[in-house]
Amino acid sequence: MNRPVVLISLESPHSFWRLSAEHEHFLHAAFPDVEFRTATEEDVPHRLADAHVYFGWRFEPSWLAGAPHLKWIASPAAGTDHLPAAEAHSAGVALTRSYGFHGRPMAEHAMGLILGFSRGLFTSQRVQANRTWWKDDLAEEFFDLAGATMTIVGCGSIGGHLARAARAFGMDVIGVRRTPPAASGDGITWMHTSAVHQAVAVADVVVDLLPATRATDHFFDHDLFAACKPGSLFLNLGRAATVDQLALLAALNAGHLRGAALDVFDPRPLPAHHPLRLHPRVALTPKSSMLCRTYMDEAVAFFTNNLHHYLAGQPLNGLAEIPDARFPLAGG
Repeated sequence: MNRPVVLISLESPHSFWRLSAEHEHFLHAAFPDVEFRTATEEDVPHRLADAHVYFGWRFEPSWLAGAPHLKWIASPAAGTDHLPAAEAHSAGVALTRSYGFHGRPMAEHAMGLILGFSRGLFTSQRVQANRTWWKDDLAEEFFDLAGATMTIVGCGSIGGHLARAARAFGMDVIGVRRTPPAASGDGITWMHTSAVHQAVAVADVVVDLLPATRATDHFFDHDLFAACKPGSLFLNLGRAATVDQLALLAALNAGHLRGAALDVFDPRPLPAHHPLRLHPRVALTPKSSMLCRTYMDEAVAFFTNNLHHYLAGQPLNGLAEIPDARFPLAGG
């Protein structure tokens, strides 16, 4: 019997997002009966002919035609909107995302952005070169996290990490998703998708963790921003397409929102004179919420566990859902 072939393409200019020699040695030792091959992203389409499994950042739909033996596409990313989920499903190829290790860095990032506003850190950094003293300004704009409410829209495993971090600061947390848990002891007040307007109406901080689907395109629109509590803070660590940026700017300019912190936006990067880039109450980060020194260690560990499942003929963890417009909130 021929050995299963696993093709890996995990390149990055950052060491924590690429496969190392140590990772390769670990995989060879853990699976002596599997043939592991590595390829540059440019060479992947030409190296898929014998592959049964592909583990990588990117996979183009056209590559499926040159992969007659492919059974499984594995991604270290938390989302699959950049991958050909529907095409893979039609071709009988499983596609999996990874989970369980994205939440910690994203929760740290979100709380850092929230603290930047709640403690006036962004204001201080902006005016320190031109103002002698600005304590009175901060006395007007700061807000307490203890006793405040955070609403997480698209609250899945990443949202669970963020909820625990928020509760450590004394915040109450509302989680919005299409399938709220029937019962849980996680301290989250769960609300169904249909109640999202009510959920944002009582929130001091609203966090968007939605995936990009047809149903979530511009999910945060004029109506939903209008439903937000006056003076609330908006964060997007999900996908840029889920926010109508003109509606967000209108809510900011009207003073309805206290501010916005965006890790994702469209286009990327924003033009130098884009109103979001220049807005005094907007903090932008360059899609850096997933910066994490242990990322690839944990991604390889997740893949290793799933590869054991694959070789044993067991169900894979993290199977991608086929997009369905009936269910807008996937919860990542």
